[in-house]
Amino acid sequence: MPTTESFRIAVAQQTVGQDPSGPQIRRAGERIRELMREAERHGARMIQFAEGALSSYPDKRLMSSTADLGPADWSKADWPVLEEELSRTAALAGHLRLWTVLGSVHRSTRLVRPDGERRPYNSLYVISDTGRLVHRYDKRLISHSELSYLYAPGIDPLVFEVDGWRFGTALCIEINFAEVFAEYERLDVDCVLFSSFSEDPMFGVLARGHAAANSNWMTFSVPAQCSAAVPSGVVGPDGRWIAQGPTDGTESLVVVDLDPADSEPIDIAVRHRRPWRRLVRQRLGIPHSEEPAVADTAGSDRPRTPARIAGTWCHDESG
Repeated sequence: MPTTESFRIAVAQQTVGQDPSGPQIRRAGERIRELMREAERHGARMIQFAEGALSSYPDKRLMSSTADLGPADWSKADWPVLEEELSRTAALAGHLRLWTVLGSVHRSTRLVRPDGERRPYNSLYVISDTGRLVHRYDKRLISHSELSYLYAPGIDPLVFEVDGWRFGTALCIEINFAEVFAEYERLDVDCVLFSSFSEDPMFGVLARGHAAANSNWMTFSVPAQCSAAVPSGVVGPDGRWIAQGPTDGTESLVVVDLDPADSEPIDIAVRHRRPWRRLVRQRLGIPHSEEPAVADTAGSDRPRTPARIAGTWCHDESG
């Protein structure tokens, strides 16, 4: 259960590119920092951006290493510019005292394919209000196209705390897997930060369902060009939208107070339905929490338990 204090969060609806070139990344970084300043003017404690907001969400054909569709050639991404823009964004987060959750490709030096090909992660960076990159979530359940051509799969969930509120993170097609959100409920998460690059209207339906089934808040950040299907917004623990952005492709910022005392339906969901469900699971012998821990390291490619995707990935411990 969250602290009795409310938490103000801003959810961005920003245009996201599909070309990780230097000019595109520069434009994205400038726009991200503009929205951060706007969020700070609204008194937000945290701002969240869509999947690929900084790096772009690369088009698999544009990135292909062959004339036909093939594995991505990641030398086409401007990694030095991406690092510069991430550094500038982190510095501004510290200056504004604003927690920032930011979608981006993350270059890995550890995970390799059996043929020696290295793949980056599709990630969410968590930057603290001191301007430090304190956590990173790597998308775990990736699509067939992502697995075939673009990314390495992540492994671990991410839980972190800000002002007594516990947050979890999820990306795009992971919304199709109830296990992801049930796991965060077991880990005592108050709000799941969900970022996507999708035009599937069912994602909005699923977001409401997961929030209601687990009695937690859920933020929903998508690119502006995807907003006609479902715009960015925030779902309450009763499964209802608290606020949403425009559906006409306009860039916007949705600013909401996460407040346990906001309404009777929210109060009932958090203080009654969630404990009741846990009691029922206990009676059925379903464990509540496997490891209710808060992440304390991030931003590195530390050795971890390999993902169980048969025969596809291996670890290169040489770094």
